[in-house]
Amino acid sequence: MAVQIQVAERARVGLRRETSAFDSVGFLRRLDWVLLAAAFALIGYGLWVVGGITRFDVPGDPNYYVVRQAVAAVLGLGALVFATIVPYDLALRYWRLVYCTTLGLMLIVFVAAETIRGSKRWINLGVIQFQPSELGKVLFVLALAAFLVERAGRITRWRTIMSAIGLGAVPILLVFLQPDLGTALVYSAALFSLLFFVGVRWRQLLVLFVAATFLALAVLWVLPASGVQVLKPYQAHRFTGFLNRDRDPGGLTWNVNQSITAVGSGGLDGRGVVEASQTRLDYLPEHATDFAFASLGEQRGFVGSAILLLLYLLVVWRGLRVVTVAGDLFGAVVAGGLVFAFLFQIFINAGMTMGVAPVTGIPLPFVAVGGTSIVSNLFLIGVLQGIHARGNLGRLRP
Repeated sequence: MAVQIQVAERARVGLRRETSAFDSVGFLRRLDWVLLAAAFALIGYGLWVVGGITRFDVPGDPNYYVVRQAVAAVLGLGALVFATIVPYDLALRYWRLVYCTTLGLMLIVFVAAETIRGSKRWINLGVIQFQPSELGKVLFVLALAAFLVERAGRITRWRTIMSAIGLGAVPILLVFLQPDLGTALVYSAALFSLLFFVGVRWRQLLVLFVAATFLALAVLWVLPASGVQVLKPYQAHRFTGFLNRDRDPGGLTWNVNQSITAVGSGGLDGRGVVEASQTRLDYLPEHATDFAFASLGEQRGFVGSAILLLLYLLVVWRGLRVVTVAGDLFGAVVAGGLVFAFLFQIFINAGMTMGVAPVTGIPLPFVAVGGTSIVSNLFLIGVLQGIHARGNLGRLRP
């Protein structure tokens, strides 16, 4: 009898080991390998672009920024693996902790960050500068999505909607006060998309959109006319310069005019690294950060820019596919919010370099120099991978 019990126990242990091994293999099979390949392609393409647009930025060390970006990419791959393996629904159970962590990241910059160009956004970690608001984008979506999904049965009630907006407004305000208007706009766009994906009615979304429009008009014109300045002077000038680019071509709109010149001069296949005078001679300010897309357009032309946009399109397409295969409402809402925030950053950054969107300082994902941006975007890809893999449970047979 004892022998039979031992044999049965060994069989159960062996079965658990086989099941565990099968689950590991099955989990890998359920990853979205097209999305993963697109992310890796963006890393490689981004490093190549950075190598070109920053070659002459540090005399004697043409690979200075490439090395730093590569280090950040390695850290980002670790974040991707972590986000893929850890069950995303933990955020649904502990969304309050995730939300408080987000607030903590927003608050720490006011204590530990250095003031650079009038803003407190970055914490110097030696190899890279950590920008908490970048990582906060993903955590913000996870926390707010969990709050909304918990109340999915009463999501069309204005009390629920306004509670979500109130929760979202706190980190948005903290980012705005750094001041970082561009990232605050990304958070706001993510919040709006979460309300859409969780099932808020179209009429309610329209009311919110109209209210947001009136708020923007009040901030830009009504309040300043009455002597109340909400935006910093340079932020207000960016919007007025966007509406009237010829108003002050040597001052307010210098960046945008130089950016448009750089994009236009690239032609079909670009001027190359050496001949790209706007980038090489630094006529285009912030050519490795805010205006990295313009530098790419000058050096690699329409073809080089189109390749980057196609890679972005591939990521967005696969991300939207994750929404459709998610195993639960929380996964679908999170995926939708992350993809929309990612797309919003691309649209605003590329648009401002061509004069079709105001300059807001939003980094171009995987290309603009900045370690935290790469890490946070790879973390975003990891969350999407986790949702995709767990949403496909049982769909693939061994």
